[in-house]
Amino acid sequence: MWEWYGENVVGTGRSAALWMLLGFLVTYAVTRTITVRIRKRKESGTDEETGPIKDVHIGGVHVHHQVWGILLVLVVGLLTFRFSPDSPWIEVLAALFGVGAALALDEFALWLHLEDVYWSQEGKKSIDAVMIAAVFGLVLLIGTSPIGVDEQEVSSAGVWVTAMVVLLHVGICVICMLKGKLVIGIAGLPLPSVSLFGAVRLAKPESFWARRFYGERKMARAARRHSRYETRRLALRDRLFGA
Repeated sequence: MWEWYGENVVGTGRSAALWMLLGFLVTYAVTRTITVRIRKRKESGTDEETGPIKDVHIGGVHVHHQVWGILLVLVVGLLTFRFSPDSPWIEVLAALFGVGAALALDEFALWLHLEDVYWSQEGKKSIDAVMIAAVFGLVLLIGTSPIGVDEQEVSSAGVWVTAMVVLLHVGICVICMLKGKLVIGIAGLPLPSVSLFGAVRLAKPESFWARRFYGERKMARAARRHSRYETRRLALRDRLFGA
């Protein structure tokens, strides 16, 4: 196991990305579980500010967990820039960065609205932010280079051939974004199959691509498909994250 980890994770420079993603996912799961328990306890009328699972108040002020997340991200960033540590400390800092990012993004909607909307409809934007961050974290872990091409491929295929492939690849990613699929387009930069999948699918009905190139029938089909997709996505989001 450790041999595989050393060869495939540490040896390929992915260890920090792995620990950052693990720290992010575990912290978000624990944080969301705690907030759901606090909410249910309040709704049942049995809320008591005792025990470890409770809101944190300092000087009579409710300190949201995004505060600790922002502070942790700042401290980790400063330590990383100052000391540029090697393994295992870079993995420790990466995991702590993931912890801080999860705490901060879990209350992303509070940044946006500057009020406590955690359990409201607006608060669900925090879940969207976490899902997008998790996707990018996974892309960083899996991806080999920003555009999916490394130096060996350039030298073996030739500069001009590689340039054409890269232009085609980036063009497909741009099509994804024009179709309203920003996350898929960005994720497709290091993962070409992802962007290709997004490019061949119907565009979102409100996107530039749909408004510019779709006729009435195709626009109606895109609207129906997008409506079904949104219904499934929102239902899955609420089921998974207790929103």
